[in-house]
Amino acid sequence: MDGNELIKKLEGLVPAFSEGLDQAFSLEDLEALRIEFLGRKGRLAEIMAALPAISSEDRPLAGRTANEVKGRLTDLFDGRKAALEQAKDDSASATFDPTMPGRAPWRGSLHPVTLVMEEICGIFKGLGYDIVTGPEVENDYYNFEALNIPADHPARDMQDTLYVTDSIVLRTHTSPLQVRTMLARKPPVAIVAPGKVYRRDSDLTHTPMFHQIEGLLVDTDVSMGDLRGTLTSFVRQVFGADVKVRFRPSFFPFTEPSAEVDISCVMCGGKGRVDGKPCRVCKETGWVEILGSGMVDPAVFKAVGYDPEKYTGFAFGLGVERVAMLKYGIGDLRMFFENDVRFLGQF
Repeated sequence: MDGNELIKKLEGLVPAFSEGLDQAFSLEDLEALRIEFLGRKGRLAEIMAALPAISSEDRPLAGRTANEVKGRLTDLFDGRKAALEQAKDDSASATFDPTMPGRAPWRGSLHPVTLVMEEICGIFKGLGYDIVTGPEVENDYYNFEALNIPADHPARDMQDTLYVTDSIVLRTHTSPLQVRTMLARKPPVAIVAPGKVYRRDSDLTHTPMFHQIEGLLVDTDVSMGDLRGTLTSFVRQVFGADVKVRFRPSFFPFTEPSAEVDISCVMCGGKGRVDGKPCRVCKETGWVEILGSGMVDPAVFKAVGYDPEKYTGFAFGLGVERVAMLKYGIGDLRMFFENDVRFLGQF
């Protein structure tokens, strides 16, 4: 190939490239055309590979021509690329209507257990009770001994305790906060203690971790009548003024006498049947247990340095998940822990 032929081939690239640009309707097409003409193995590089074979007199002119052709091809490419990008932006803006309302971000909601805990604490705060919190990892003394549950007491088997060491446990109730508070304060004492508790228990109605709220009132001349009036008022604020309340004798190591509190079943209205079928919540009894309570055992007062001849008091405890299930009509305890936003969004 002589110099004139090489220069002619170089100059022929410009119209061929221009014709290709007319068929490039996307940035992908344009990139393919660039590679064909300007790539490392493209048509320009292929022609320039013959440069060493022409005469030395023709090489300077051929080299200048090659640079000019490469510049013209690059300018044509850049112009077409800018036009395609502008067309793409115009197309995107044409589909956007700035007058349309924006999409509101999804807003979270409080968990039903949190809602019930806040409601219960708010009720007792209105009655003059303080809210106290404390450690979830407890020692044996606060969790058992000071609550009149010694090492050989059968009630320890009822707790299904999760032990960290022989003397350190994950608290099985929030009652240790009652002990801690009485050791730190002199009567009168009025507190509620909300928080997580842990037990070795897991089935359809129990979980290894759940929430409790326990309360304590200590003063002179506190009676079982005060306990009954306080808890009756509390239950009716949570479940409505029409709910019926009854107290049944029971046993707890740290209270004497002790009582369990039942309410008329909120699912069947206390009738025991729903649409002619047995109520699965109250099992046709018309009653549902809601909490345990009682007068503080004198042994507990002695453990914290209170004079049982001078002071009396009552204590109570309830499971928050159980109250939430009854209050909101939730049939499966596991729904509280699945984090399904469709479920949680209802609250």
